[in-house]
Amino acid sequence: MSRLHNHRHPAGLERVILRKLPKILLGGIFIPIFMVIFVRLIPLSGTATEIAKYQISVDILAISLIFMVCSAAFTVTIGCVIVMLMKGPAYVADAYELEDSDELEPDDKNKKRYKM
Repeated sequence: MSRLHNHRHPAGLERVILRKLPKILLGGIFIPIFMVIFVRLIPLSGTATEIAKYQISVDILAISLIFMVCSAAFTVTIGCVIVMLMKGPAYVADAYELEDSDELEPDDKNKKRYKM
């Protein structure tokens, strides 16, 4: 297989997305963590059981948001890498002559090419 000369697509949206992914990932991780810390620091009114129930609900929400953001970032990263690989250099295989080709013989030019 030989590489086609000067056949490479320019970088597109996938590079922009890959550059933004670390910031999105950090924001998607630290915002739920700050949410959990904020709930623990503010004074809440209610019984101890209600406060604990509310804090546990916020903990569960934060954990689920972190997993959702991480899995979405991982999925988008895989998609961007696939697009980058597809835009890579093009290759051409060597020619392979077929003995049984569909070309017409010189005396059969007026006949149909394929039989059904």
